[in-house]
Amino acid sequence: MTSLLQRLSAERNRKFVGRERELELFLDAIASRELPFHILHVFGPGGVGKTTLMQQFLRFCERSKISTIYVEGRNIEAAPESFVSTLRSLMGLNESDSPLHVLAQRQERNVILIDTYEAITQLDEWLREGFLPHLSINTLIVIAGRNPPSSSWCSDPGWQALMHTLPLRNLTPEQSQTYLTTRDIPTTQHQAILEFTHGHPLALSLVAEVFAQGKEISFQAESAPNVVKTLLSRFIKEVPTPVHRMALEACAVIRLTTEAALNQILAVPQKNTLAGEAHSLGEILDVHDLFEWLRGLSFIESGQLGLFPHDLAREVLIADLRWRDSEFYNELHHRARQYYTKRLGQTQGQEKHRVLLDYIFLHRDNSAIRSCFTWGEQSSLLTDSLRETDKTALLGMVAEYEGEESAKIADRWLKRQPQNVVVFRDLHSEPAGFAMMVALHTATVEDLSADPGALASWQYLQTHVPLRPSEGATIFRFWMARDTYQAVSPTQSLIFINFVQYFQKTPGLAYTFLPCAQADSWTAMLNYFDLTRLSETDFTVEGRHYGVYGHDWRIVSPAAWKEILARKEVTTAGESVDNTPVGEPLLVLSQPEFVEAVQNALRNFSCPDVLQNNPLMRSRSVHEMLSGLVKEQVATKASVNENPLDTLGERVNALQNLVKQAVEYLQSSPRDEKLYRAVYRTYLNPAPTQEQAAELLDLPFSTYRRHLKAGMTRVTDILWQREIS
Repeated sequence: MTSLLQRLSAERNRKFVGRERELELFLDAIASRELPFHILHVFGPGGVGKTTLMQQFLRFCERSKISTIYVEGRNIEAAPESFVSTLRSLMGLNESDSPLHVLAQRQERNVILIDTYEAITQLDEWLREGFLPHLSINTLIVIAGRNPPSSSWCSDPGWQALMHTLPLRNLTPEQSQTYLTTRDIPTTQHQAILEFTHGHPLALSLVAEVFAQGKEISFQAESAPNVVKTLLSRFIKEVPTPVHRMALEACAVIRLTTEAALNQILAVPQKNTLAGEAHSLGEILDVHDLFEWLRGLSFIESGQLGLFPHDLAREVLIADLRWRDSEFYNELHHRARQYYTKRLGQTQGQEKHRVLLDYIFLHRDNSAIRSCFTWGEQSSLLTDSLRETDKTALLGMVAEYEGEESAKIADRWLKRQPQNVVVFRDLHSEPAGFAMMVALHTATVEDLSADPGALASWQYLQTHVPLRPSEGATIFRFWMARDTYQAVSPTQSLIFINFVQYFQKTPGLAYTFLPCAQADSWTAMLNYFDLTRLSETDFTVEGRHYGVYGHDWRIVSPAAWKEILARKEVTTAGESVDNTPVGEPLLVLSQPEFVEAVQNALRNFSCPDVLQNNPLMRSRSVHEMLSGLVKEQVATKASVNENPLDTLGERVNALQNLVKQAVEYLQSSPRDEKLYRAVYRTYLNPAPTQEQAAELLDLPFSTYRRHLKAGMTRVTDILWQREIS
């Protein structure tokens, strides 16, 4: 008759997947004539499957009739006598027998498995120096714990030669899917589960149990708080203080944690009651100590540029924080955004790219963004300008992925606008990818006509949104990675980061176009970033179709764009995402339309009911003026409407202030002083009639009219330059 123990063992074995490399290593070791190593040190974060793997090792030993002792660290006191007593009991020895003596005399192969080693780390030195060296040469000791071997193991030449370390990672996507299939999880749910668990065995097991109990139809981390709580307890048994928890949560929110970043993000003002001075929590609690505490956690990794949690640990920490305290989650994002905004103004070159990636990482919780970037600690790619020796490689990439005809088009633009090409170089300084930003407004008719992509975008501009003086438009005509074309990759991520940097730093940029070979696959991400699909600008070259996305920076300026993204930053896939700029959409007025609107605003300066219908009410200049007025109100703690940009009276006031500033600017020039007086007496502080205005100015009426006309022209010019600058 089958025992319950046999049934348990069979079920555990049936649900065990993966770990082929680890199992092969162990089997080869116990089967070898002479052990290749005597210590096998398995380590990894909580729940990664160390105990399950140790149980498989035990099964293999039992199957091979190898004498095995399994010591569970959490069940014994961290003292030598307790360890020896446990061995004596497990080996079935008498109280007077010495387990060490018995083990030392064994001639046959035997294995000692020590699990949950972190619970008995106080025994580390004793085991290394006083116990393990005296065992038989046929003994294999397997240690499993959260932490890698201590430096004392690694610095000892003897143990170096006799020890093999085995870091245990999550299951691969293929292994994870196999596990979900064995647990009868619907295939429609696999992707969502994999995105949350990242192949973490305990997480997979817990989610599978949720489905087994019929509690979830569509898995989302926030809807399974018990799963998150269990995982969190495996990662962190206890946190010393609330500020340590804040530091841990900040580490989960940002891409890379440094002491500087931690100090800024934890900067909560506290009053020193004796000195009356304000300090940050970081100053009071010593950010260095917090950083070192984070560094010592088993699920936190250290890279060249900072600390970062294992993927699942990040997911769990964020899911728990959003569920438990969404307001503080939002506050952490706000502080991180402020920190990166400040850093963007202080950095250049490669460092600026890294800060931009940190900035965009804050949007990672939204699935539309997460899958479209690689979020690794760093890329070895360097950003550089075009060199003459690069052209063959770049044109080779275009020919490979887009055909010879496209390569000819690219060659033409390389000759015409070489300064608008960015090259991404690998460790050998070879081009690993590139991006070509073609300035449409400086291109000749012949060049545009030779490129269906550039021509389609230029024609769209002429038909729908003509450029005004001093404005420019760019098409990101060619962008690709050497090995992966336009698929998600470190090169593609860096290309997109460069696009963001380009439209933030390029003066006078009115419109950008982004063609994509697989346009539909980028819809969610590009719509999130407020790029609109422009089917009219799609084009075909050599049978290959390209879909195009665009953005009008005159309607949604880079500053307004950042405001929109800030509102979206803490949304997830299931939440609505608002692409609407604050206030009404801006109008892009042609110069004649703008002149007419300014003249109308002057004539009706004192008539708010008429001004509210003036097109300038939706101009960029008024929007910026209104933003400035709101900031002044906030700075002076004046009463501010909840959404002042949508208050009609506020916008009328902003338009009046804009016009008044332009008129008063005339006083700065002695030559324009007379023009100022004419405009002031006619519109800002008007006389009853123009004839009376001329009398008040002591001017002949014809001279007054000439001054007024010239003054209106100057005011219009001043406002126009402000609008298009």
